[in-house]
Amino acid sequence: MHFVYLFFFFLTRSVFFCQVFRSQLNISSVSDQDAYRAGLQPVSQWKAYGLNGYPGFIFIPNPFLPGCQRHWVKQCLKLYPQKPNVCNLDLHMAPEKTADLWGQSTEQLRRKGSSKWEPRSLLEKLRWVTLGYHYNWDTKKYSANHHTPFPSDLAFLSEQVAAACGFRGFQAQAGILNYYHFDSSLGIHVDESELDHSWPLLSFSFGQSSIFLLGGLKREEAPTAMFMHSGDIMVMSGFSRLLYHAVPRVLPNPEGTALPSCLDQALPSDLPVGSVIERSSDEDWQVCAKYLQSSRINMTIRQVLAEGQKFPEESGTNGKGQAASEESHHQENSRAKRHKPNPDS
Repeated sequence: MHFVYLFFFFLTRSVFFCQVFRSQLNISSVSDQDAYRAGLQPVSQWKAYGLNGYPGFIFIPNPFLPGCQRHWVKQCLKLYPQKPNVCNLDLHMAPEKTADLWGQSTEQLRRKGSSKWEPRSLLEKLRWVTLGYHYNWDTKKYSANHHTPFPSDLAFLSEQVAAACGFRGFQAQAGILNYYHFDSSLGIHVDESELDHSWPLLSFSFGQSSIFLLGGLKREEAPTAMFMHSGDIMVMSGFSRLLYHAVPRVLPNPEGTALPSCLDQALPSDLPVGSVIERSSDEDWQVCAKYLQSSRINMTIRQVLAEGQKFPEESGTNGKGQAASEESHHQENSRAKRHKPNPDS
């Protein structure tokens, strides 16, 4: 199956097979035990690819152990949207109304049919969640006074992936979770708000597939396109850390089934000591699976500050303003007509 990834660069620009090459990973930097604890295969078994002309870009086709993707999907739907984390619904609803999006959505999702005219649950109205240092969509900055504890399981996963890619010491300090549906997209943009760009941007995808556009240092440069499938990891570092990129389309699972086969796999009977992976109940996974039939979840993890670095002094802004700006941004990019050569970020 991995041969298909050798041809995943397509569209927009003429890209030839010879431009894709195998990337070398730092196998000794992550023990097999730590990989298992994070729900990953031993790094020696990962496949990793780079693209000529994009130094620092690494594409890792699904390195997760069977059943382990389910943990991250459940966390993104059930745990991570909980307070004190921030989500787009905070603009429209009082805090007590967004305290348990999962509990208010499960029955509706279980009963959901195939009609697009059915009312959407709160989880289906979720567009983004921020973790750790919460990104301010108005000022495009992070600040010391808008921070909540970063999830320890996601931090551990991110640290192992970063170490495998040559970035030992990476600290997961901020996360943006994006929730996509078949009619949504993300406009062209560059992630430059972190104060230290020497650390990579890590991207994890789950659920339905998407097209990812990787551009250049200037917005007008023609991008290269690639598929992102469930379980795939993308790393943008070095030169590629500050490249423009976008997600113009979410696509149905290319296997032709409601969910990718990798999400049908169950967890092994015994998890390693200290594993951050938790078993999902059948009832919880039924809700997650129903959600994923028309959706994709993406987690992007960043280190914001260098070791010992502090934020400059500035006045804070409230979360409502942040939500308003990003809600407008996401609405603009969720229309079918928004896929243009140079969409607004």
